[in-house]
Amino acid sequence: MGTVIRAKGNGVELVPMRFGFPPPRPKAGPIFNFKSDGRHFVDSRRCLIILSGFFEFTGTKSPKTKHRFALAGQPFFCIAGIWRDGAAGEPPDFTMLTTAPDPDVAPYHDRQVAVVPPTDWPVWINMTRPERDLQPLPAGSL
Repeated sequence: MGTVIRAKGNGVELVPMRFGFPPPRPKAGPIFNFKSDGRHFVDSRRCLIILSGFFEFTGTKSPKTKHRFALAGQPFFCIAGIWRDGAAGEPPDFTMLTTAPDPDVAPYHDRQVAVVPPTDWPVWINMTRPERDLQPLPAGSL
């Protein structure tokens, strides 16, 4: 479970949701990451996922090296997500959007979660600009 921010009327609300969309087919796992490249989310149920940091791992053998990323100078930040209603009385589900890495993450991984700068939180929730205008963070932000 996690708490996310989503639109409600003319404002927003904090809502507990279950992490990961249900498996799309038998024997598949839940969908925790959703590749955002080339997709449009204007008709999606968008949310902001509140984090204090995220990890990327390097190496080929266990234990892999763990690298923690946080927004420089901030106690928390948000990443773009989408949500769906839960099944029969269950809480809603959410998943994280991923994108090409920004300069800080690129040396460690070829993908990353889609970090949304605080100034763009209302843009993502209300989709007041096209998705392509939401840009990766500049070097040194994480």
